[in-house]
Amino acid sequence: MQAFRGEILSVAHDPLTCAEAVRHEPDGMLLVEDGIIVARGAYADLAPLHADMPVETLPGLIVPGFIDAHVHYPQMDRIASHGEQLLDWLDRHIFPAEKAFADRAHADLVAGLFLDELLRNGTTSALVFPTVHAHSVDALFDAALARNMRIISGKVLMDLGPEGLADSPETARGESEVLIGRWRGQGRLGYAVTPRFALTSSDAQLHVAGALLADHADVLLHTHLAENIRECAAVAARFPDAADYLDAYDRFGLVGARSVFAHGIHLSDRACARMGQSGAGVAVCPTSNLFLGSGFFDFAQAARHGLTIGLGTDVGAGTSFSMLHTAGVAYQAALMRRHRLDPFRALYLATAGSAALLHIGDRVGGLLPGQEADFAVLDCAATPLLARRTADADLAERLFALQILGDDRAVARTYIMGRRVACG
Repeated sequence: MQAFRGEILSVAHDPLTCAEAVRHEPDGMLLVEDGIIVARGAYADLAPLHADMPVETLPGLIVPGFIDAHVHYPQMDRIASHGEQLLDWLDRHIFPAEKAFADRAHADLVAGLFLDELLRNGTTSALVFPTVHAHSVDALFDAALARNMRIISGKVLMDLGPEGLADSPETARGESEVLIGRWRGQGRLGYAVTPRFALTSSDAQLHVAGALLADHADVLLHTHLAENIRECAAVAARFPDAADYLDAYDRFGLVGARSVFAHGIHLSDRACARMGQSGAGVAVCPTSNLFLGSGFFDFAQAARHGLTIGLGTDVGAGTSFSMLHTAGVAYQAALMRRHRLDPFRALYLATAGSAALLHIGDRVGGLLPGQEADFAVLDCAATPLLARRTADADLAERLFALQILGDDRAVARTYIMGRRVACG
């Protein structure tokens, strides 16, 4: 049994719909056994019940480990690549980088560096895009097993991709089935059927994706949706009979409760209503949307339709691995559409909200008894400016300052299943 003492904060439910969403113990205690939280409460209440147990006091604000709802590990080395919007950016920067993953040794190297960077930023779980190469999934999952991280991924499907990155419907089906069988039940891993987006898969391959999703009730669907105006126009031309971009996926059985769509910044109300009805959700990626000039996610529209949403860094179009920084840009993006993102809701979206979107909310995201003890310790004095801004500030002000001014420097410690890991 392990005992941790400190200021504990979590937002296990959406503050928009739950008045009691925020849970805060100024002087709290977490009891952890075999990596699972068995008790949480005020130190004054729990400590007398465990008087003989050594207690680790954690200086800072203890929050759930961050959960990145959409990120590309093969794009790590192309973060901060200058010029172009989405489609040209892919051709110029990303597809050449992904071709290098034909080499398993390269995939192993990048996978380890990528996961270490997540941990350094307090991110303990993620839904991750690999490449079309099946061994890019193996490399990521091997590295995640070594770090005991909760990672979801799956081979990219793109039979209409460029030379060197194109598979076939038959290869997509066969390799995906092998990967699902190989990794199901291993560690804290999960699988996602991953067509890159509607323009890179033929109708035959999109049918394969739908069949895989139907045949495996424990896998997610992970793809991109309505990210860029030019992309949306190209999809409309490719699928002239579809009501909208979402409908292009829907006709192949790809819109349902296990569907995670990245971006979704150019959605019709019809599409939002369909997503709300189906239970599909959106991984919001504000730094990426700003960097590529794609637009701003409509948080108010999503709320009207009751969409499940989480936050993603989307590296390498995204500009930081930090979920704190990503939440800060989300606040600014929301204001561009006249919506004020509350700091407690921002923390929810970066933790329990993303967990709900990824169907792992029973296991992580809330620091609740019965959940896995993944958490980060945030330092409100990590920089002189943060220290000055948060001096004598109340909880909401401190949290908002971390959201706007914080980054990897504000993550003092990261814990996986109750064990501290290196933060770099």
